[in-house]
Amino acid sequence: MKILIVFLVLLGTQAGAQKADLIKQANSFLTSLPEPLRAKAYYETGDAERVNWHFVPRERKGVSLRELTGPQRDAALNLLRISLSQQGYQKAMDIVALENVLRVVENRGSDDRYRDPLNYYFTVFGTPAADKPWGWRFEGHHVAFNFFSWNNKIESSTPSFFGSNPGVVLEGKERGKEVLKAETALGFALVNSLSQTQLKTAMISETALTEIVSFNSRNAVPLEPKGLTYAAMTDKQKEMLMSLLDVYVKNYELGFSNKLMNKIKQAGFENLSFAWAGSLKPGAGHYYRIQGPMLLIELDNTQNNANHVHSVVRDLTNDFGEDILREHYQKEH
Repeated sequence: MKILIVFLVLLGTQAGAQKADLIKQANSFLTSLPEPLRAKAYYETGDAERVNWHFVPRERKGVSLRELTGPQRDAALNLLRISLSQQGYQKAMDIVALENVLRVVENRGSDDRYRDPLNYYFTVFGTPAADKPWGWRFEGHHVAFNFFSWNNKIESSTPSFFGSNPGVVLEGKERGKEVLKAETALGFALVNSLSQTQLKTAMISETALTEIVSFNSRNAVPLEPKGLTYAAMTDKQKEMLMSLLDVYVKNYELGFSNKLMNKIKQAGFENLSFAWAGSLKPGAGHYYRIQGPMLLIELDNTQNNANHVHSVVRDLTNDFGEDILREHYQKEH
């Protein structure tokens, strides 16, 4: 187990935004697997499993890190690495490593499989090729990425989910570690910059919502109430909102993160809104959302005495690459 943790950390330090051959890396992973594991890892693009996602510990389809040899695990994690930015990949690996913290917190044995950093799954949907859309998923407790590619470029990376339990490690050698620190700190900074008048609009509930509203829904939809609009913010507050938005968008590899930000811009920054629920100070339950015509971002921290964070990014127009897949089918038929 110690070897795995060291390996994850070392691999994370090498991660970076880069233009990479997704098809080559995906096929390298698939061909490294013996037939029984390849059969577990592969589904057709149109299979219903592609949209069967979640972020809690549960039985999953695909092939787990535990089932893979060292080289096979390298191939799988390299596919994740080139699909995310350095900060995004490092967050994913840090969250995976928190399973070891939870083992101790929950007084589980060293051989426990419920809190297990190897209990994360890779699944490929469709044949990785340039002339047709295909996708892949990395998923386990508190990490979920659903990628969709066409012409060897990522066209969709949502739904994507990062969680952190504990939100802040309270004891042990990892004490003080806070994986989703920027998402939390920038949210509090923005809400506490609001005037009383602005806060009345932004505050949608005095009590924090108990969970992200979109949860693991197949189709994300706009939420009400929307909160405070971008147009109603001061220039400084607009900058703060954009900084918070950047934290989420820049988890993806450079090409896709730029594409996603341009899509948000085309939909109109002026159409963004910021909503808050719950405590205005850390240490008690809180929730916020950023929403636009094609975007929904949510963060919730209420469980475990407000030390258990859930965050999600949804593209309201292209989750699971639906927009790209629709375009492909129209051209093909």
